[in-house]
Amino acid sequence: MQDVTQLFPVNLDADWSHLSAKDFSSVLADWLFDAGSLTARLTARCQEFKVILLGQQHHTVSAHEACEHIPEGTQVIAREVLLYCDNHPQVFARSLMPLTSLTGEEAALSELGDKPLGQAIFNSPHLTRGDFAVAQFDNDSGVASLAKTLALPVADALWGRRSIFFLHDKPLAVAEVFLPNAFAYEFKEVS
Repeated sequence: MQDVTQLFPVNLDADWSHLSAKDFSSVLADWLFDAGSLTARLTARCQEFKVILLGQQHHTVSAHEACEHIPEGTQVIAREVLLYCDNHPQVFARSLMPLTSLTGEEAALSELGDKPLGQAIFNSPHLTRGDFAVAQFDNDSGVASLAKTLALPVADALWGRRSIFFLHDKPLAVAEVFLPNAFAYEFKEVS
């Protein structure tokens, strides 16, 4: 497999908006607004699920990635990964973990490596999830460049979602973009 770690950081410069499921095809909406674990959902769709860590670094939150619970200037650990099903890249994910959130049990989240964040946080009884925001990424975006480097056909805009998770009331931002040919873009036959 190609070494994609040189692509880090990809970043996600986007206009996140609060659209609703009715604004999308039923298949895409089902993936964008699914409040369950994306890791668990992908794992159920393939024989081999894996996470490839692109990189992780200390980072200061910029204006374009700030949100109500993680304001501009917050010191975070930014983590970027690819989620694969049967050796096919499905999702690019970027997580922002404020240093103030990485205390107590949550300190272990900064040392996940190639382990899925979703598996770690969805196992917590102290997890709550905020509302979804969605964004479209065009062919000039960093995530589209990543897809092209992975030899994925970037013909249409890519869609992503972002939500804030709270563990013991401490925020973590997780953004996930569905890569070309991901399950989220499949069309179901109408019978």
